[in-house]
Amino acid sequence: MEKITTIGLDLAKSVFQVHGVAEDGRVVIRRALRRSQLLEFFRNVPPCLVGLEACASAHHWANVIGQFGHTVRMMPPAYVKAYVKL
Repeated sequence: MEKITTIGLDLAKSVFQVHGVAEDGRVVIRRALRRSQLLEFFRNVPPCLVGLEACASAHHWANVIGQFGHTVRMMPPAYVKAYVKL
């Protein structure tokens, strides 16, 4: 697998969407993960920047993912809306 530099994480109740890109902007990984798979995924990925939408559970996930050495940044929902494709 190529080196992932940035991961976008869409938080949900049971199925989380993960979108990872390499340094040159190419999509390296695009995957749906169940809640039970999420921690194992971030444990096995080398430390990188993880962006997620600030919501009720975002602080919990930011703390847990940060323990694996990742840099976690939370964005306000208004900023995330620009990335949604209809």
